[in-house]
Amino acid sequence: MNRGVAVTGMGIISAIGNNTEENYRSLLSKKSGISFSEILKTTHKNIPVGEIKISNKSLAISLELPKGHSFTRAALLGSIALKEALEQSKIKIDAETGFISGTSVGGIDETENHFKEFTEGKTRNNRFIRSQHPGFTTEKIAEHFGITGFVSTISTACSSGANAIMMGARMIKAGKLKRVIVGGTDCLTKFTLNGFNSLMILSDQHCRSFDENRSGLNLGEGAAYLVLEAEEELKGKTVLGRIMGYGNANDAFHQTASSENGKGAFLAMQEALKIAEINSGKIDYINAHGTATKNNDLSESRALQRLFGENVPDFSSTKAFTGHSLAAAGALEAVYSLISLNKQQIFPNLNFSLAMSETELQPVTELKEKKLNFILSNSFGFGGNCTSLIFARDEA
Repeated sequence: MNRGVAVTGMGIISAIGNNTEENYRSLLSKKSGISFSEILKTTHKNIPVGEIKISNKSLAISLELPKGHSFTRAALLGSIALKEALEQSKIKIDAETGFISGTSVGGIDETENHFKEFTEGKTRNNRFIRSQHPGFTTEKIAEHFGITGFVSTISTACSSGANAIMMGARMIKAGKLKRVIVGGTDCLTKFTLNGFNSLMILSDQHCRSFDENRSGLNLGEGAAYLVLEAEEELKGKTVLGRIMGYGNANDAFHQTASSENGKGAFLAMQEALKIAEINSGKIDYINAHGTATKNNDLSESRALQRLFGENVPDFSSTKAFTGHSLAAAGALEAVYSLISLNKQQIFPNLNFSLAMSETELQPVTELKEKKLNFILSNSFGFGGNCTSLIFARDEA
C-alpha cells in the first residue's frame, strides 16, 4: 500500500504573513498581500506586487546574522521559512539530512545593487556578483543551518519549489535519504519585474485568476519549506500530511507560454494520480496554478476538463493573496494545501466575478468547509515545465 512520504514540519513567509499561523489567518479573512513596491526600489511604482514589508536588515537581525554577511534577500526569506519548519519537525540535522531548494533568480537582487561598482573596478562587494547563481542562495541557507549532507538546487522557473518537493519525496522512497528539507525561495528583483513587464503579462490591477476579464499576473516574493521523513523515522511524530503522488511533464510548446490544450499540465496531473495509485474521483480540491494570465488559466482549465471531464473538483488559485512568487510558488501552495487538509477548509479564489466563456469553470470564491482527503497542487513554469503534487491526510 502506498503510504506516501510523511510531512512533519512546514514553514512559510509571504506577503500575507511571516509564519504559518499568520498566513492561515490571512487566508481565512480574505486578506490579500498585494500592494505597491516599497522595499524593492523600482521605477514601476504603478505595478501591484506581493511584497513582504520587512527590510533585509530586519530579516538579518531576526536570524542573528553577523555584520558583513553575504545573505541575499532570497536566502534571508528562505532561512526564515526553514527555521520555522525545523522548529516544528524537531529533526536532527546530520549527514543523512538532505536539503533541496528551488529558486529562479537566486540572489540577483544583490547583483543588481553592486554590479555598477563592479564594472568600475571596485571590489568591496564582489561576493554579491556571483550571488545571481541559483546555487548561491541554497548554499548560504545550508551553511547557516549546518546542513552538510545532500544539498541541491532546482531552477525550473515557476515549478522549481514543487520539483524540489517531488525530488525529495522520490529520494526518501528510494532509500537515499532518511529526512530532507524541500521547498523554494524567491524575492522581487528589477530583473523579474522588468522581464515580466516586457512580456506584457503583468496586471495594473489585483489579479483575477480564472476570470473572463483577467488581465495578467501580480509578481510576489516569499519562501516555504517542508520537512519530509521516512516512515521509520517518525517514532510517534505528528504527521501534517503525506505526499502521495507527483508528476512532471513538458509540453515543449513555447519558451514562456503553455500549450492551448494544456497537454503538459494534463500529463503531469495524470502521472501524479498514477504514482498516488488513486483515480481522479478521489481528488477533493485543486490548488491551481492560476496565474491570471490569458494563456495560463485557459490552458490549465482545458487540462482540468480533459482529465476530470464534467466532474472537475473544487478548485481555486491563492495567487491573488501572495502574488506569483515564481520558484517559491509551488512551495507556498504546498503549505496552503497542507493547511487545507488539517483545517478541512478550501480558501477562496479572490477577485473572481465571471467564468471564462471557453470553459465556464467557476473556482471556489468563499471559504468552504469540506471533508478533504486528497489535494492536488499544480505548478507550471516557463519552458513548459509542469509539475503536480498530491497531498493526503495522514489517515486517508
